[in-house]
Amino acid sequence: MTVASEEKAVLEFKGRMLMMTVLHLKDLDPNTLHREVGRRLDEAAQWLRDAPVVIDLADPENSSQIELLAAVDTLRGLGVNLVALARNAHLDADTAAMLGLGSISLAGGRDVPRPEPAPASQTPAADTLVVEQPVRSGQQIYSHGDLIVLAPVSTGAELLAEGHIHVYNTLRGRALAGVRGNTAARIFCQDLDAELVSIAGHYRVAEDLPDNQRRKAVQITLDGDAMRFVELSGK
Repeated sequence: MTVASEEKAVLEFKGRMLMMTVLHLKDLDPNTLHREVGRRLDEAAQWLRDAPVVIDLADPENSSQIELLAAVDTLRGLGVNLVALARNAHLDADTAAMLGLGSISLAGGRDVPRPEPAPASQTPAADTLVVEQPVRSGQQIYSHGDLIVLAPVSTGAELLAEGHIHVYNTLRGRALAGVRGNTAARIFCQDLDAELVSIAGHYRVAEDLPDNQRRKAVQITLDGDAMRFVELSGK
């Protein structure tokens, strides 16, 4: 009884749905990878830089271990958060271990599609984008100014704006305001239930959202490096 009690206190297994980014490599040339991946990371918000990444080779049968090792070293040098190698008939757990990576099967996983943006209409202010339809899982909407959403934002959906983000409904997906470094950007939502919120690269994931602000109307701002959550009052 004592041993069982100690084990329970030391560790606990929990099931959790985690979103991972799959990097599908069609070219292992280090120079090409450094240029293309570096450019993508320069344009990305901080949360994407921290996202766990799985390498998936387009042509594993004709890729040598030396080429793969050079590619992995290049990606690590760029700060990519590599966690695993996609396992297949030509790449097993031993190859992944040689690279210092885990091995994972992508079978049964579901790609998040990038369909056309949800129907939207421009307001007279040319830099403000208004979305009247629900933003569904897998959809990504980008605004070069402010972004106003009048419908629900589903889990797996993504809102990005160089200015403010307003969601006059439930926000369950990801909202990234000030994506070009605008620290004065704000996020407003009527019902906070987000996977992630970010302002100018500073972010909070679902587990880190203030409990007393969940499922409430809130305003999110940036104060230095800290994100501030303030409940909006209808009075």
